[in-house]
Amino acid sequence: MIEKIKLTIADDHTLFINGLELLLQDEKDIEILDIVKDSKTLLTSIEKNLPDMVLLDINMPGMNGLEAAKILSRKYPGLKIIMLSTYNEAHLMDKARKNGANGYLLKTDSKEDLLQAISLVSKGHECFFDHKPDPVNEFQKGDIFLKQFDLTKRELEILQLLKTNQKNQQIADRLFLSIFTVETHRKNIMKKLGLNNPASLMKFIIENNI
Repeated sequence: MIEKIKLTIADDHTLFINGLELLLQDEKDIEILDIVKDSKTLLTSIEKNLPDMVLLDINMPGMNGLEAAKILSRKYPGLKIIMLSTYNEAHLMDKARKNGANGYLLKTDSKEDLLQAISLVSKGHECFFDHKPDPVNEFQKGDIFLKQFDLTKRELEILQLLKTNQKNQQIADRLFLSIFTVETHRKNIMKKLGLNNPASLMKFIIENNI
């Protein structure tokens, strides 16, 4: 019998959590114990039911993820912690490590990266990926992606903003578009990808490392 890795997820973005839950629900060696939306609730949850590992958002209301990681690592030395972040910044990775985190993932990383990190960290290793961009490869990858799913560059741009949990109005302001135009683009994206709800869209974004 496979011994499952028991996870607690802490993130305050419902759309991202739903996508993450969809990604992990079919993994036979992973069990999600709890999902919480702030650090205070996380601390209470862990006191009641200690997991093997926490996937912890770096930016949450009240106490941020870095502060929570520091408390958890001191109180539960055997608990593994992987930070989840939209920030590809070395100083935050260093601070996460100093505060007791065993890994650091960008929310734009792929499903394979996520599963690899969970596996490595569960076995006692650290997992801080090198996220240096490769402009040529990223351009080629983006072009192939657009052709594969018949998406326009504008639609891809909107997908890339959605992955950071921006709302329609924020996207409209960022791209100097009307909210109606953004809503129309989102509907077209869902139709082209054959998706039915926001959670499945977030799952698609994560799986394809958009």
